[in-house]
Amino acid sequence: MRSCGTVVMGLRTAVLRKGDDLVDICVSTLLAAAENEGFSINDGDILGVTEAVLARTQGNYVTTQDIADDVNTKFSSNHIGLVFPIMSRNRFSMILKGIALSGKKITIQMSYPSDEVGNPLVSMEKVIENGINPWSDVFTADEFIKIFGECRHPFTNVDYIDMYRNTGNTSIILANNPTEILNHTKDVLVCDIHTRELTKGILQRAGANVISLDEILNTAAEGRGYNPQYGLLGSNIANETQLKLFPRDADVVVSKIQDAIKQKTGKTVEVLIYGDGGFKDPVGNIWELADPVISPGFTSGLAGLPDETKIKYLADSKFADLSGDELNQAIKNYLKQEAEEFEKEGTTPRRIVDLVGSLCDLTSGSGSKGTPFIYIKGYFDHLGNE
Repeated sequence: MRSCGTVVMGLRTAVLRKGDDLVDICVSTLLAAAENEGFSINDGDILGVTEAVLARTQGNYVTTQDIADDVNTKFSSNHIGLVFPIMSRNRFSMILKGIALSGKKITIQMSYPSDEVGNPLVSMEKVIENGINPWSDVFTADEFIKIFGECRHPFTNVDYIDMYRNTGNTSIILANNPTEILNHTKDVLVCDIHTRELTKGILQRAGANVISLDEILNTAAEGRGYNPQYGLLGSNIANETQLKLFPRDADVVVSKIQDAIKQKTGKTVEVLIYGDGGFKDPVGNIWELADPVISPGFTSGLAGLPDETKIKYLADSKFADLSGDELNQAIKNYLKQEAEEFEKEGTTPRRIVDLVGSLCDLTSGSGSKGTPFIYIKGYFDHLGNE
């Protein structure tokens, strides 16, 4: 029996630019790493490619002026409402700069006590202590600050109320019922990510003229990027006037990478493009997933849910009277059979691709590791197959 199960490795490569052949670079990087580090390439291994390098090689960039132009195309009125943006310097603040360039009056409705992904303005405890009902109570920015004082992010120390209302001709309200924005304007841009369809539906039924961020810059135009599925969702700051969009055609790219690896090695390696992982910081209560999905594209072997059995349950119930080699062999033999449904309860119900994408994101991070590719061996290992 092997001593190691799943092994995860970050693969280093040069910084990629627009026009680079990502498929060729993925294959050459993997082959070089396998040779230099002495590992084999096997069927069922997994190669993760960060979404940033795909978007960069595609040249999938837009400017803040591009945003302004598309906003003016989508909304003819001079006053628009932005509902439930996340609090982020490298994501929404850049989108807001672009919207402000449209010249429109902007009313932003922020949620409280935190945004959709858990960035806090205040704690829920303070909301309760002040006798506030977050489901119905509405505040202007000044009213909110008068009650709670300056609202700075606990990690970045940024005052997002102040940052957002000082961008363009912008005012802030704080409320959790999306229809509150209709007291200011009927033209609404929904800015939440994972709950956007719910928010849009509520506003549409209330009579709003509403679109969401995935409908801004979602069509091709000469000289700029676009994303037909996600628009501005998943975008990130590139420089003072540019944003990198979420990558396009990820399903096509992963298939090409898989085919190229197969050609070179004869092995079928599963491939995914990954962005933010799906996990929550237990200290700051911030959910990492600010991208619209963990993986915008993956090969078929990463589809579905894990098929796993709780070994700890078997050890403590069916085979409680065994120990040592006898226990290990009994569990191996049992795992070769179809486990009862109860024995699978408690195993992680998330999709395989979301688990693998989160593992990739935790390994590569977003800092200075220089490993935009992640290689995973043994993820699909099954003790019953040893």
